[in-house]
Amino acid sequence: MSDILERLRAETREAHEAIERDLAWENRVATLAGYRVLLARFWGFHAVLEPALAAALGDDAFFEPRRRLAHLAADLRVLGLDEGAIQALPRPRLALPRDRAESFGALYVLEGSTLGGQVIAKHIGHQLGLTAASGCRYYAAHGRDTGTMWKAFRLRLAAEALQGETDALVASAIGTFDAMRLWLCTAPVPALVPFADGEGREPVAKVSQRG
Repeated sequence: MSDILERLRAETREAHEAIERDLAWENRVATLAGYRVLLARFWGFHAVLEPALAAALGDDAFFEPRRRLAHLAADLRVLGLDEGAIQALPRPRLALPRDRAESFGALYVLEGSTLGGQVIAKHIGHQLGLTAASGCRYYAAHGRDTGTMWKAFRLRLAAEALQGETDALVASAIGTFDAMRLWLCTAPVPALVPFADGEGREPVAKVSQRG
């Protein structure tokens, strides 16, 4: 493990644990209605952050495969939102990354989430009957390539840390965790159109909840 990855894991631990605690994702995805609201919040977050990351990085070959905003839009369309409704979803005001170091700090959070997303995607498949092709593209992330993409990101992260802006990188990662937690967990949820057969459909299957 690289020095920067060890430092990130240590110094973001509190912020990381806070979002895991406050998000309570298993409760959020217990119904299609709750899952859709969660995706809507993620869409707003990515809609603001991804363009800023692209601009600050200036490296389409590296960043484009890591964009997930389109995945969120695809999932929301499966769940009943048209393009107009998606574009009208609320977006947060964020302290946007200003340079490569801050961008890699934010990406540490986003790319790291693809690892846990594999577990969440399986849970959603059992709970709601959704797949990467039908409503769970965001959490499926890079699919079978998730491990490979994470390893590639770790190499780029280590190289970026050699530029010496590690304090800014770590601060950006912590700030991204905190901003995501506040947006997902404390902001009011958007008003969404109901499903065709009624808002809040029951899950198609139950799974045990972890304590």
